[in-house]
Amino acid sequence: MPEQSTDKRARQRVAVHLAVSIKSSDGTVQENAHTRDLSSRGVFLYTDSKIAEGAQLEMVLVLPSELMFGERRWVCCQASVIRVENSPAQGNFGIAAKIDRFEVLSEI
Repeated sequence: MPEQSTDKRARQRVAVHLAVSIKSSDGTVQENAHTRDLSSRGVFLYTDSKIAEGAQLEMVLVLPSELMFGERRWVCCQASVIRVENSPAQGNFGIAAKIDRFEVLSEI
């Protein structure tokens, strides 16, 4: 009997550790974080602040040339937090977010 996948992701994620600047839409959180993995539809990142499920985030990061067809690019994303995990061993929080829209920016 074939195994059934429980992965509900729309796109396969790529394991990549990138610095990301995050800001909540209500202004209560504004800090630097780092990604664990990402795709065009979602991201998992680690942050020092606990962010509520359902919160809206703006994220700005630089995607490396390996992910952007040979050219490093700045990207701004609007995302919705769908899951929050406590990471006591690392002393921070894991945030799973669905990317609602993104824009490739000109160099900053």
